[in-house]
Amino acid sequence: MQTTKSYTEQARSSVDFGRAALDYRRHRAGFPDALFTRLAVHGIGVAGQRLLDLGTGTGSLARGFALRGCRVTGLDPSENLMAQARELDAEALVSIDYVTARAEDTGLPAQMFDVVAAGQCWHWFDRPRAAAEGWRLLRPGGILLSTHFDWLPLPGSFVAATEQLIRSHNPAWGGHGGHGIHTKEFADFSGAGFHSLQSFSFDVDVPYSHEGWRGRIRASAGISASLPPDAVAAFDAEHSAMLARDFPQERLLAPHRVFALIGYKSFEC
Repeated sequence: MQTTKSYTEQARSSVDFGRAALDYRRHRAGFPDALFTRLAVHGIGVAGQRLLDLGTGTGSLARGFALRGCRVTGLDPSENLMAQARELDAEALVSIDYVTARAEDTGLPAQMFDVVAAGQCWHWFDRPRAAAEGWRLLRPGGILLSTHFDWLPLPGSFVAATEQLIRSHNPAWGGHGGHGIHTKEFADFSGAGFHSLQSFSFDVDVPYSHEGWRGRIRASAGISASLPPDAVAAFDAEHSAMLARDFPQERLLAPHRVFALIGYKSFEC
């Protein structure tokens, strides 16, 4: 019997964020400081912790923890993205070790980390395998974290209009209409043995110029990470015209939702 693959399953092998590395570095907003403040309450991001950031990309989450005194390793399959991460680390005066590998099969020693984290990427993994690998990598009592920072396509907003335009240029894109709460991840964590699951969310507005929002969208899965350069250019030109026509104010406020899920590995294991 044939089964229908989800958008994420279909896209996992075809989407390449490395093609959008420069826009990703310049225009994708990093996680807000308020996230790290709230995580600290849960014992995550404490100075001296050994922390692994899965799917690190350009290192936004990894750098936030390194700035708070953690000993951080960033892991990603894209050398292009991690090259941008190293440049941003140098600007921030932090040192992070980088490993080229996938979250499901890191090749790293068992029980090496106090925290294993994933920022804005859990949905791109083979989720049960990534959770099992997180369990293997964590010391007893260690913590698994998945966190997201998603735009919200509120009705009538420039975000919703942008999503509609992406879909017209890339009908296969399935990342539209999100609400920023990632309920499927609870089963992933529990299935791998993590207990005492806790989650939180909060909303923030992220300011963008027209140029900045266009760059942010080019760096998304639906555009530069999956379309050829000529199609990206055609989309960007239409996007620019739409923003100028329908949302002429230069300062745009994009509503975003931060979501975090935390699970604990038992000491008796």
